[in-house]
Amino acid sequence: MPHADSALVPSGVDKAAFWTHVHEQLSYLLDGQRNWVTNLANAASLIYNSLAAFEPHFGSGERAVNWCGFYMESNLFPSPQIFRAQTGANKEHEVPDRLLLGPFCGKPACQFIDTAPGKARGVCADAYIAGKTVLVADVDAYPGHIACDGETKSEIVCPLVLRKDGGEAALGVLDLDCLVLGGFTSEDQQGLERIAQLVLDSCDW
Repeated sequence: MPHADSALVPSGVDKAAFWTHVHEQLSYLLDGQRNWVTNLANAASLIYNSLAAFEPHFGSGERAVNWCGFYMESNLFPSPQIFRAQTGANKEHEVPDRLLLGPFCGKPACQFIDTAPGKARGVCADAYIAGKTVLVADVDAYPGHIACDGETKSEIVCPLVLRKDGGEAALGVLDLDCLVLGGFTSEDQQGLERIAQLVLDSCDW
């Protein structure tokens, strides 16, 4: 099957069946690949395009999901430290407490989100710091909301929390925006949290 066909959605499915379908399709796409950039790129594309095909719950009209993607811990990205190590430069490099924009589908977005004490704000920062999903029915009523796209009305952010050897580490978040108020429900939260776990389990960190 062509990879693009993974985003096709069976007709007449309810939300529970929809998210089960997306989870299954994503598991096939991620099979045999452990690179997190590659896997998150396919995950963002699959979720975004599947939701666009999921009428009448979302679709491509007034209920559309207008952004779907990831913000990831800045330490996961290549830094000038690599260059300095190769060139023998001794200047110290401190990685700030922030999430950097990762693979996504949608319009251009904020490049980074502060997570440092006293600077952290917004839905993504709150979900990342708390390690819990934040579901927002009205982003304009959410304290500290960062408006990357003024058309966004609701949002859901699922943290990516890696649990290993008795400990846990927050690696980033899966973020979705919607054009309608109350666009996401608890069913969407359950489906997206399963997908976030699948992404975590499918990558080498």
